[in-house]
Amino acid sequence: MPTHRSERAIREARAAYGRITGRDRPGPARYLLVGIVGALGGAAAAFLFDPQRGRTRRIQLGDRTAALVRGLKRGLARRQRAVTSTLAGKAQAARHAGEEGPLPNDEALAAKVTSELFRDPSVPKGGININVEQGRVVLRGEVPDEGMRRALEKSAAAIPGVWDVENLLHLPGEPAPTARA
Repeated sequence: MPTHRSERAIREARAAYGRITGRDRPGPARYLLVGIVGALGGAAAAFLFDPQRGRTRRIQLGDRTAALVRGLKRGLARRQRAVTSTLAGKAQAARHAGEEGPLPNDEALAAKVTSELFRDPSVPKGGININVEQGRVVLRGEVPDEGMRRALEKSAAAIPGVWDVENLLHLPGEPAPTARA
């Protein structure tokens, strides 16, 4: 653990090394920089404190500085509003990510179910009746096999807006089932 005396000795040794090597004196670049800054400061003082036009220049400088600050504030406020509205929109979109919008009415839903189910050319279009009542789809008619009966029910249930599917389809030679109570 270094003591107070050893720290002072290290500082003195570094200072002596700097004096010997000449590294403690500023180089010519530092003198040049000080000269340039001084010349620019003197020119600015002469420009602003000129007896004939200095007052006008100071007023113009103040006006331009104020205008610059106002413009920066307006730009910052504009950017802040843009970021705020973008974040609000993203939050709203995340909140409603799984939703698809307003549900269609029964007539539109019946048309959608009809077009989806009858897309397959193997489905007997004349033998199936589709009704929709408050989002509940009722399938009636005759289908050639049990696989098609299940596939049609599953396809109808997958359509957005359909709440329930009542499958009253039957096979050839089978009596038609009656509606659920």
